[in-house]
Amino acid sequence: MARKGSILVVDDEEVMRDVLGRLLMSEGYQVDLAKTGEEGLDKFQQQTYDLVLLDVSMPGIGGLRTLEELLKIDAEAVAIMITAYASFDTAIAAWQRGAFNCIKKPFDNKEILKLAAAGIKRRRKDEERRALRQTLKRSTERREFVARSNKMLETLAFVEQVAPARTTVLITGESGTGKELIARAIHNQSTRADRPFVTVNSANLPAELLESELFGHVRGAFTGALASKKGYFEVADGGSIFLDEIGTISMETQAKLLRVIQERVFIPLGETTERQVDVRIIAATNTELKQAVEEGLFREDLFYRLNVISINLPPLRERKEDILPLAKHFIAKYAAENNREISTELDPELLSVLEAYNWPGNVRELENLVERAVIIARGDHIERVDIREEVLNPKERGSHGAQHLSTSIDLSRGISFYDEVSKFQIELIQRALEITGGHQSRAAKLLGMNTTTLNSKIKYYRLRP
Repeated sequence: MARKGSILVVDDEEVMRDVLGRLLMSEGYQVDLAKTGEEGLDKFQQQTYDLVLLDVSMPGIGGLRTLEELLKIDAEAVAIMITAYASFDTAIAAWQRGAFNCIKKPFDNKEILKLAAAGIKRRRKDEERRALRQTLKRSTERREFVARSNKMLETLAFVEQVAPARTTVLITGESGTGKELIARAIHNQSTRADRPFVTVNSANLPAELLESELFGHVRGAFTGALASKKGYFEVADGGSIFLDEIGTISMETQAKLLRVIQERVFIPLGETTERQVDVRIIAATNTELKQAVEEGLFREDLFYRLNVISINLPPLRERKEDILPLAKHFIAKYAAENNREISTELDPELLSVLEAYNWPGNVRELENLVERAVIIARGDHIERVDIREEVLNPKERGSHGAQHLSTSIDLSRGISFYDEVSKFQIELIQRALEITGGHQSRAAKLLGMNTTTLNSKIKYYRLRP
């Protein structure tokens, strides 16, 4: 008889296991048996089952606790609870914890077969919906990534390959290359797509606050902790957490993060009890972590735990075939948002200018430039006059322009990066770093840009902070 589905029977009574096993196999089901909740969980982790028949009253962790653990492994697991007691409270508790249905002993064979068929039908529908969602998400993700270059097409293919796994992923690349988009694509194409995706920008959080944000805290854990708060790891349970700028976190927090990766447990601030979590970690950095390890700034064991699967995003200057399709995409996007009728066609001479530029801010800088051009364009086409001067004449940037910098600029007031800094970036960055004693976050705030952009420009100009 053709296989109709796979069923796991978990019951401590040998007679009951034997009766259910024979009955279900006679109907063409593949059946595995387990005599405790612990044994059932072991089998469930090793193999996917269409249905679980689970006795409520068993020695050890018991049926209801086993059900909770099953659903942690597979949120769409279908379980039918079997109880010897006609207890309404037991049935309610089982349904509240995610059971598909309940049946009491002694049961009629036809009744158990009817419930089994309904449970497997439910599982099949869930799988079909999940497959459809995955197909739609993959299609959406492909549209999100406007790519023509071989480098990016190969990267996107690799993302689809590694997304279904549970393994930690490290995404590297310069600021503005799209690391968060890649992280979201990994999550959306995984089995966790319907669970939370939580983003944490480590560089934007002070070291003393980051640990509380990651692991949470209880009331009174520190001054100002007026109420308990869930951390990002607990919020992301069952889903994925994206740790952007992972290289900026403190050594103490690195040690705790390593433990989460290795043991899937953490302790909120002010608490002594461990909490278990099932979270896929996706990390990103625009710095060289190997160098940070050599300099004693990053734990070597954590680096190797994060670097199981590595995805490097090439800078825009290394995939200039993508500039035209990206520009067209952003023109269409911001024309629609601003109710402008702007052609997506670019003059060949203007396209040559864009392709000749080095794009230190990568795709993010291109998007910013196009958004501005769409807004200030006087006609229905983007022209040279709509493009920033530093892109049109890149040779004027740097030391030549910096020689004429007025020393009377008051950095303490903060300045607009694109309006005043465009021709004098090198000297302004150096002066900002001098004023702040090399503190990049404060220097970035002084210059009117975010920390990751400043870090990218320091590397681009080969400055020494």
